[in-house]
Amino acid sequence: MLLAAFAMGIGTAIPLLAGAAVGRVEDGDSQGLVLISLAVVGVGLLRAGTSIGRRILSGKVSLGVEHDLRSKTYSHLQDLEIGFFHDQQTGQLMSRATVDLQVVRFFLGYGLIFMIQSAFTILFAGAIMVYLDTTLGLMVLATMPFIVAAAARYGKRARPAVQEVQQRLAELSADVEENISGIRVVKAFAREDERMDRFKHSAQRVFDQNLYSTKLSAFNDPLLGFIPSIGLAAVLLYGGNLVIDGQMSLAHFTSFYFFVGMLIGPMRMLGSSLGSAQRATAAGARIFEILDRAPQIEAAPDAKPLPEGGGEVVFEHVDFRFPTSDRLILKDIDLTVPAGGTIAIVGGTGSGKTTLVSLVSRLYDVDAGAITVDGADVRTLDPVELRRNVAFVAEDSFLFSASIADNIAYARDDVTDQEIREAAHRAQIGQFVEQLADGYDTVIGERGITLSGGQRQRVAIARALVADPRILILDDATSSVDAKTEQEIKTALTEVMAGRTTFVIAHRLSTISLADTIVVLDDGRVVDHGTHDELMKRCDQYRALATKGMPESVFLTRKDPTATEIGAGL
Repeated sequence: MLLAAFAMGIGTAIPLLAGAAVGRVEDGDSQGLVLISLAVVGVGLLRAGTSIGRRILSGKVSLGVEHDLRSKTYSHLQDLEIGFFHDQQTGQLMSRATVDLQVVRFFLGYGLIFMIQSAFTILFAGAIMVYLDTTLGLMVLATMPFIVAAAARYGKRARPAVQEVQQRLAELSADVEENISGIRVVKAFAREDERMDRFKHSAQRVFDQNLYSTKLSAFNDPLLGFIPSIGLAAVLLYGGNLVIDGQMSLAHFTSFYFFVGMLIGPMRMLGSSLGSAQRATAAGARIFEILDRAPQIEAAPDAKPLPEGGGEVVFEHVDFRFPTSDRLILKDIDLTVPAGGTIAIVGGTGSGKTTLVSLVSRLYDVDAGAITVDGADVRTLDPVELRRNVAFVAEDSFLFSASIADNIAYARDDVTDQEIREAAHRAQIGQFVEQLADGYDTVIGERGITLSGGQRQRVAIARALVADPRILILDDATSSVDAKTEQEIKTALTEVMAGRTTFVIAHRLSTISLADTIVVLDDGRVVDHGTHDELMKRCDQYRALATKGMPESVFLTRKDPTATEIGAGL
């Protein structure tokens, strides 16, 4: 701001020097004309140097703000509870952390500086014009209220328009991200045309909204450029007559004309700067929708460390519903899992199996009741320490686009190469990895796409072994592999389960056999628990699940199936 003010202050010397040059021309003073011309060059160089410094500094500041906001946004997303992401699209969040932040940076680096620079120009030039000739100065400045009114009217209409542009850009990003993530499904069902139609629709919405915003700007910018011309016309008419009548010197009139010229540019820039400001405001609002969202699950101020123990987990009359729903998912769950014990949880789709085990590591908070680990309520513990003692192996375990060693070591910062190799061999994946050209340094594709399903599972099991947790959660870890791979994974699971409290969610009786006790869930309630033989005798729900092989399937069909076809598929 100081550099912009200095640059504009220096710039006001040029109209005064121009007027003085005209006076030297009238007097026939060639030497004086040369000196004034050199002074103009000197002022121009000084102003250019100041402007360079201002641009570098403003660029550094705006990039710094973008960097800090991006880091803060990413950090805040890490702090938010997992429930926040249920109704969020990945593309929408990515758009806020990239496109919206770039809009804010552009305004801070250019738009805001232009607005400040324009304000200083109008202030300095206006003050000097009023000083030189009060009447002429006020005639020029009389156009300012009309410019402010036009700009305010434009801002009122432009802000919702550019907010909608940002929203539609985010929707487009979400469509692209979803299509890339699901490209295998798209190609498997030959749905490229359908996805292209969807993309075209989103792109057309962006185009239409941008066009509307452009039309608003197209009417506003010329109007803001025209209004100062009225002031210029008044100066030429009134001031020119003063010169003709001998009441004002040509040199004085020339200086005044140059000052008016200095004002026209900033007044015109006001339109584009306001557009940039409106876009930045809209983008900033979208960013702060995330930053202002307080985490719902945080460490208590007096959070306790996880007490010593073997991993006993107790559910005490637990009720749970998702934040965006009024329906209870879990109802009065009363369950004790002894330290080192293994419990299998079975039930139909939507019975609450995965939700139940997610509460152990406090990915969600209960609505009623309590969950304790080794006697401590999980809400009184440090979530980070708690989660480091709970490991997940899911049906579709997520792997990062990194080396196999990096994925296995992900659970700990201090893991050694030897521990990585030992974990891989215990997970029945070591021999396969060592046969690869780059061994443990082999980089797998995004989400581990270059590995088979069974290989991904075993890498995930190795990762759980490295974590060395008290509590292990196996969420349908063998449901999507063949019998041979299942046996290999079961051998690996036996290794990782040894001495740990283990929850097993399964749909295959072969996997359930790993458990000491089986708990049957139905509509969010524990309806029975016991061994396989006991439940087959007395539990109708378990008997039905066991008889059917506990299947779960998904039906994916054409672009426009009928309700009857969908029902038949399900």
